[in-house]
This record gives sequence, structure tokens and C-alpha cells, in this order.
Amino acid sequence: MDLFSTSQEVKSDDFQFNLKRDLVFFDIESTGLNVVRDRIVQIALIKYPKNGGDPVEMEMMINPGIPISQEAIDVHGITPDMLKNKPTFAQVGQKIIDFIGDSDLSGYNSDRFDVPILMEELSRMGIVLDMTKRKSIDVQKIFYKMEPRTLKAAYKMYCKEELKNAHDALADVRATAAVLKGQIQKYDGVDYYDGDGIKTEAPIKNDMSAIHEFTADFSVVDVTMRLKKNKEGEIIFNFGKYINQPVVEVLKKDYNYYQWILNKDFSSQVKQIVKNLMKPYGKQYDNQ
Repeated sequence: MDLFSTSQEVKSDDFQFNLKRDLVFFDIESTGLNVVRDRIVQIALIKYPKNGGDPVEMEMMINPGIPISQEAIDVHGITPDMLKNKPTFAQVGQKIIDFIGDSDLSGYNSDRFDVPILMEELSRMGIVLDMTKRKSIDVQKIFYKMEPRTLKAAYKMYCKEELKNAHDALADVRATAAVLKGQIQKYDGVDYYDGDGIKTEAPIKNDMSAIHEFTADFSVVDVTMRLKKNKEGEIIFNFGKYINQPVVEVLKKDYNYYQWILNKDFSSQVKQIVKNLMKPYGKQYDNQ
């Protein structure tokens, strides 16, 4: 039985990349976002040959051998049951590196996520993915550089003129108000579709409550984003060794971690939230 899906040719279009070596586009789905601790559950690759031949694709589902975070499942929809009979990375890693060969690599946000997590998986097998000998093309970086998300760029887009005196506080405030007016007018009656194709009907309107509801992230508990809420509404850690674990359950077992938070450079808001959460659990928490 094959450990991976059959490689197949991808139909070419009229545009041809000008390549000096093969170029492999790839994307990874994983158990979470930590490139060191988390594992790959799916990888897809398309290789564009430097000789201009038809591109070839490969896709694999992989049993990670560790739990998949609920946050990750919510994003990619890959559950443990879907992977229980799939090969481990150790079984397919050599196939992946053979497919890549000496190609350059490309992806979306690949420099920060896909490349590092792939390097870690291969390293566990004793295989080095040497990025010093290949080019890395992160498409997201092109997008961000060519379509900057600065106030100056927003003013030009929505107000149709150049922003003068940028970074002068009063000029920036005036520009921000003008941009919001421009956004409300531009997106009046325009529906929004998220990455999963879910529709929000005309979310941008001349109604500050409606705009707040559309733009706010209600899972975030504090402004420094150290704490957030999970799907059950529990406040969980968004950092450190207890990331994604409930604050109350952790601190009931690890009082030293509670004291560490109160004595380190966390915001006053984070410290107060933690204090309030732990007040019902005894005098040791009340007297802090």
C-alpha cells in the first residue's frame, strides 16, 4: 500500500515561471502553531520544473502521534480519527525530501511557519533541510510589501490622495477619521465572506456598534493578548508552558506560577484578571 497519494501532473496555464532550478510550492496543516512542539498532519506540494515541463503535485495525510489542538481542528477540520491509519512522518519524510530535492521553496507565510516546522520534522529523522543552499519565496511577504497596510496607504486607498505630515499626531488622527469615513462609504452594502466562505451581510455601515461587532476578537481577554477564551468560555493561557490550558485549573495546581505572573512584567490588566480568577480559592490568593 502506498504511504502517500499518487503524484499527478497539474494542468499548465499560459504563464511560465522563469526558473533556474525547480520550484516547490507547499503548504502544511498541523496540530498547532508551535513550530517546535507541534507536528504535521497534512502536507501538499507542487513542483514546477526548471525546464518548463508540467508541474507535479503530491499530498499526504500524516499521523502526528500527538493530540491535535481544538483550535487547529477548527481551522483545518482534520480530526484524529481521520489520521489513525495514516503513516507517521518518519515513514514519509524521506519521500518528501526526495520530492523536494534541491528545489527552491515557496508558500504563503512559509518563512515563519511551513519551512520551520518541516525542518523540525525532518531533523527528528536526522535529515537537514539546508535553506542556505536554496531560495525561499514567501508570497505573503510580497503581498505585504506591495500592498502596505499603513495609515498612509489606507489614506491613499480610501481618500484618493496622499497623506501629508504623516507621523504628526494630529495629522494622523485627522487621517484616521477620514479613512473610516471612506471605508464606510466604500463598503456600504458590501457583504463579507471569511476564509471558509461564511457570509456576513454588509458588516461595514455607519453604525459604530455594528463595526465593533465585526472587527472585535471576543476570544481575547486582555489587550496584550496573554489571556483568551476557549470555545467553552474558559479563560486560558495564550503563552508559555501552559499555553491553551485553563488559567484556574493550572494555578490551583501550580501556585508558584501564580506568584511568577504577579512578579513578572505582565500588564496590570493581566495581573488583576488572574487575581480575580483565583480569589475564590483561598487566602493565599486573596492576600496578593
